[in-house]
Formats: sequence, C-alpha cells, structure tokens
Amino acid sequence: MVPVTAVCWVLVMIGAIIIHLRHGDAKPVVGNLIYLAQAAFIAWGRFGPESFIG
Repeated sequence: MVPVTAVCWVLVMIGAIIIHLRHGDAKPVVGNLIYLAQAAFIAWGRFGPESFIG
C-alpha cells in the first residue's frame, strides 16, 4: 500500500503546485516540492529497479 500511496501523493502534489501557481500563490509551492520529492523518493525506492523492500 505504501508505494501506491506515494505515487498518488506525487500526483496530488503536482496538482497542488499547478493550482497554487494558477492562483499566483508561489510561497506554498516550496513546501509542495518538498513533499513531492519525499513521496517520489519513497515510490522510487519501493518500485525502482533495486527496491529496498526486504
């Protein structure tokens, strides 16, 4: 469940960045990028070629 949730979270953060930029609110984009990077790291680590699942 964690890898699927991480991929969904990446999609949510991309949508949030788009919405913030459309509304001219650039400050929250930094936080969204941090969350996006963390979720992408988890998804890559679980689904990637050398996943870190036991």
